[in-house]
Amino acid sequence: MDQETKFHHGTPAADAKPIIEMHDIEKHFGNIIALAGVSFDVRPGECHCLLGDNGAGKSTFIKTMSGVHKPTKGTITIDGQAMDFSSPRDAMEAGIATVFQDLAMIPLMSVTRNFFMGREPVIGSGPFKRMDIQTMNEAAVEEMHKMGINLRGPDQAVGTLSGGERQTVAIARAVYFGARVLILDEPTSALGVRQTSNVLATIDRVRKQGVGVVFISHNVRHALAVGDRFTVLNRGKTLGTATRGEITPEELQDMMAGGQEMAQLEGSLEGTV
Repeated sequence: MDQETKFHHGTPAADAKPIIEMHDIEKHFGNIIALAGVSFDVRPGECHCLLGDNGAGKSTFIKTMSGVHKPTKGTITIDGQAMDFSSPRDAMEAGIATVFQDLAMIPLMSVTRNFFMGREPVIGSGPFKRMDIQTMNEAAVEEMHKMGINLRGPDQAVGTLSGGERQTVAIARAVYFGARVLILDEPTSALGVRQTSNVLATIDRVRKQGVGVVFISHNVRHALAVGDRFTVLNRGKTLGTATRGEITPEELQDMMAGGQEMAQLEGSLEGTV
């Protein structure tokens, strides 16, 4: 099945102003340069894919964008205003949500409890203050339904969901709490074919709600299935940004792997890569 034909890309107008813009970002750890002048932006309603092999600097870049690391040099602007995140909470309050590979979920707890973890609505006052379980249950079921997942019940344990469904819980949670930019760290890396399709469909739904999606991956096919723009990161530097339709899967793969090395490997393995 050709995944690329599944999604209708509402590519945002090229003149749409970016929600977040990162300019000439450098990050040094002692004398190790993890990022060496990376520029990247995300517009409303687009999926901008950041591609790179292991060790390319993707994780450092995500952590800089989401407030975990402060950049050594460079500027981060949101809606044209310079930002200086001192913690991930600052980034979250500015509307930047990150779904990491470990998903930060407690398998034995229900979908509802995981959905609202740390942000539970309460009713009553004084000694009668308690979690508003009914509102939480209704919201969790409704938000998951919007993302195409029908739960057996709001008290279903997260541990009983598939990997793709857990990803969807994490994405739905971020959108529900007001994410304007959603950073997804390798969301399809450990999933089977069907679960991958479900997660890609979820990304498509989120984009159509006007959220800017940053999709970090080293899988070119998954990126091409939903991406509007593609930026390749290699050893802490960007090798350029291409728009959908301007670049072939082979060209993207070559940029990621360093074309020369890939050509030599293909030669030695008789074209099986």
